[in-house]
Amino acid sequence: AARRYKLDPLLLAAVARRESGFRARAVSPVGARGIMQLMPATARELGVKNSFDPRQNINGGAKYLRRLMNQYRGNINLALAAYNAGPGAVRKYRGIPPYRETRAYVKAVRLDYDTTRRR
Repeated sequence: AARRYKLDPLLLAAVARRESGFRARAVSPVGARGIMQLMPATARELGVKNSFDPRQNINGGAKYLRRLMNQYRGNINLALAAYNAGPGAVRKYRGIPPYRETRAYVKAVRLDYDTTRRR
């Protein structure tokens, strides 16, 4: 999926680790599902028919992350913020939204990604 969508596999893995701990059957309190924690409407838009199928879910999440990376011209922090809080929130606040959860998410994913890249 990382190769297909031209993403660093370490970044995709850091997102998956933070989103679900790689648990294919994970469901969030707000209804996000699978390894990449796709919301049902987002999954449908991305062509994911079964969010609990790891291959479909990871491909859908990678496709969505690539879309966000393109939208934010390669700015990883903004793409991660949009992955977590939605592009509307990033647009509204013209950057990373002031939500505690989103700020912690971006920080945690970046720490994981940056740490694994250095190894």
